[in-house]
Amino acid sequence: MSGNYILLFPIVWPMLGGVMSFLAGRASKRLRDYIADVVALVELAAVCHLGYFLGDGQASFLRIDGFCVFGLSLKLDGFRFVYLVVIAFMWLVTTMFSREYLAHYRNRNRYHLFVLWTLGAIVGVFLSANLYTTFIFFEIMSLTSLVMVIQDETHAALSAAQTYLAITIIGGLVTLLGLFLLYIQTGTLDMALLPVATASILNRSKLYIAGILIFVGFGAKAAVFPLHIWLPTAHPVAPAPSSALLSGVLTKSGLFGILVLSTGIFLHNALWGLMLLALGVSTMVIGAVLALFSVDIKRTLACSSMSQIGFILTGISMQCFLGEDNALAVQGTMVYMVNHSLVKLVLFLAAGVIHMNTGKLNLNEIRGYGRGKPLLMYIFSMGALGLAGVPLWSGYVGKTLIHESIVEHIHQLHLPTHTHTGAISELLHSGLFTLQNEVVLFQAVEWIFLISGALTAAYMLKLFVALFLSKPAKPSRSKRAYVSTPNAILLTLTASILPLLGFFPHSLMTPIGALGAPFMNGHPPAHPVDYFAWSNLKGSVLTLALGAAFYFSIVYARLMRRGPDGHRYYIAPWPKWLDLERTIYRPILTRLLPFLGAFFARSVDLLCDGLGSWSFSRGLPFLSALFARATSALCDGPISWLLARTSSRRSAPFPGNSNGVAVHAERDIPSFRTVLPSSLAYSLLAFALGLLFVLIYLLV
Repeated sequence: MSGNYILLFPIVWPMLGGVMSFLAGRASKRLRDYIADVVALVELAAVCHLGYFLGDGQASFLRIDGFCVFGLSLKLDGFRFVYLVVIAFMWLVTTMFSREYLAHYRNRNRYHLFVLWTLGAIVGVFLSANLYTTFIFFEIMSLTSLVMVIQDETHAALSAAQTYLAITIIGGLVTLLGLFLLYIQTGTLDMALLPVATASILNRSKLYIAGILIFVGFGAKAAVFPLHIWLPTAHPVAPAPSSALLSGVLTKSGLFGILVLSTGIFLHNALWGLMLLALGVSTMVIGAVLALFSVDIKRTLACSSMSQIGFILTGISMQCFLGEDNALAVQGTMVYMVNHSLVKLVLFLAAGVIHMNTGKLNLNEIRGYGRGKPLLMYIFSMGALGLAGVPLWSGYVGKTLIHESIVEHIHQLHLPTHTHTGAISELLHSGLFTLQNEVVLFQAVEWIFLISGALTAAYMLKLFVALFLSKPAKPSRSKRAYVSTPNAILLTLTASILPLLGFFPHSLMTPIGALGAPFMNGHPPAHPVDYFAWSNLKGSVLTLALGAAFYFSIVYARLMRRGPDGHRYYIAPWPKWLDLERTIYRPILTRLLPFLGAFFARSVDLLCDGLGSWSFSRGLPFLSALFARATSALCDGPISWLLARTSSRRSAPFPGNSNGVAVHAERDIPSFRTVLPSSLAYSLLAFALGLLFVLIYLLV
């Protein structure tokens, strides 16, 4: 072990704390809750203490040789430090909130055990210094976080857990294969060495294959389209504190891996950026549309998370296009990630307060619940305004920076010194893209970015109107407080962070962006950004105006119907056949793949059985008879002469039939089917052949 062992503490401590809380819960529920709170509080203090080691190369690095052959490597830098603080803060808030929220839940011992184990694993992901270490903690995190989805053990929770587990396992296996291919080409998985190691690779096609395979696992966790299917199903069934962590933290672990690929292995690679841009724009738009059509508050917030991941992916892609002028995109990516985590913490816990009191999530059933509750309105409004990108709230800063990075690239394309014919045409060599085509493409991306922001404002306005302006579906007669005083104070303080960050962007948000720049190989900005200049404000004004127009023209006019009682109800006209999970993924996993596997196994079975039977019944007898005849022809004369001289009785060397061995072979040697009658044996044979083919491919 070399380096600073203190980096192990925020990983090991919550895992030990999970065991302590589990054991304490068997004796006292109250003691268990207090231990969980203390573990989360100590974790936050520990990661804040790590800030003292920033900038000290030896103190901010740890390597454990021999662990799982390749060893473990941990590293601390500005990006990792910021996100560790965000993670620990969110875990503390959700753990304290869980005491009231989970008061009537079963299996709380199990819940705290696995949630704290997930905390340790995700800290390990963000502290990892090589992709092997990342993968180990990433897989631990994926498996322990399954309990957060399945906690209720309802039919919907079990179905969502199946989807989550399938995406996790398949994504993990694909990522592992990509890591193998990357290691074969570079000889290292160290994040600091990969940019240099990959720069010297001449055959880039294999590198792209490895990168895409690694991207699949991280992209699935980040809920990138079309790997997003676990997110809309998992969030509604998970407890609200878990939903906040799934959306605000676990998706960022996937983005961590994507950042390692995009800002390290494929640094300033416009072809990789083009792929990210396509996925980012698709995720951004589809998530926003799904959120607009949803009538479930937690599903709306889940689809919103998918859309916001698309915004972040767009920022990462702009880093690839801008090259060394990537300061705005780098800062925008960093700030947007932090803002999204904090916003979803506030919004999901606000939704948790509503669900805790009503037991409902459908907007038609919780309609008007927030009327007469100014504190709940304040908490929810801070998150909604932050997510919509309203000026003076934290979300505005990240949206502005990413939007300005798109505008900056368009401006670069118009410069006289910009002599090339466009990054896309240079990479594709097809002649289909010219400089003008690239300008049009990024102008379209800018408009899609603004329209997606407008859709965000529209569905958040939809939630706000449904909760706080509509008439209640049922008048509330409960006189008890809808949230405890400690949780009310906790949520109020958490929600107040969002306008605080937005009011002082230069003092708070800009330093956060600067801390993340070295990790993303970002360059210093040429000049400070004037966030409140009209050139930046007009984008937000246009987005909010379009959002209001979308609300009245789509939500109010098309997604609401007047019921027999005179009230307007929300409808969800989204076609069922557009559900990717039920229409495509589940049929593939449950029908197509088993059919293809069975077809392949039976084909191999018949092929091998036919070859085996022919070999034993036709091939070997034929060869043996041929050998016997040849031997007889060569040896019959000398042997007969010898026997005639040494025996009083002539004996044929192959008595009864000149075919000799062939006769006995046909009668006595069993067929291949009688040798391997078991279907398991046939399956094992097919599997062995498959492994043989894989080994041959790897060796070649």
